[in-house]
Amino acid sequence: MLTAKQHELLHFIHDRLSATGVSPSFDEMREALDLKSKSGVHRLISALEERQFIRRLPNRARALEVLKMPEIAAPAVAAAAMATRLAVPVAANDTVEIPLHGRIAAGTPIEALQGTEAFAVPAALLGPGEHYALEVSGDSMVEEGILDGDYALIRKVDSARDGEIVVALIDNEEATLKTYRREGQMIRLDPANRSYEPQRYEEGRVTIQGRLSGLIRRY
Repeated sequence: MLTAKQHELLHFIHDRLSATGVSPSFDEMREALDLKSKSGVHRLISALEERQFIRRLPNRARALEVLKMPEIAAPAVAAAAMATRLAVPVAANDTVEIPLHGRIAAGTPIEALQGTEAFAVPAALLGPGEHYALEVSGDSMVEEGILDGDYALIRKVDSARDGEIVVALIDNEEATLKTYRREGQMIRLDPANRSYEPQRYEEGRVTIQGRLSGLIRRY
């Protein structure tokens, strides 16, 4: 029998894989389950592995496969899962509309994004907070599984921690999608493609406009 948190995490991974085909990151799992650290996520993943509900795919970063789902939830587990779903809709067939703010470069910074359209997103992909979507242009984040033409789901925040993928606005003019790093008084924006070099800026030139929370890929 799974604990409430194990059950919640299994459904979160299953819903994300069903909607996008991409496993959620450990940071996304930590936020979705309201855990204080990623070590709690690692313990839950290991427990689900031991019970053969999921497995890690070899030689692929962040790759998980759901092997089975619990057929009947225990009353306490079901109640906890229902409480989560009341707070944030996660049914795979539910959608919400968020703003779509044009295209953002995943290679070289482009002009600041303009315009707003409505973009329908499976509610299971969105955690707490305000979100918007961007269409990815470029290939510099391919090693993080972010491809040209993908739709990046961005949670609005104005700060970032090392290692987070963010929307960074440079000089209030150009926006880019990169991994955030701090180097003393400088900000380094790292691509995930060996063909590209990191970008370094003075701290005052960079404004954080959001953090990546999910991806949608259309075929």
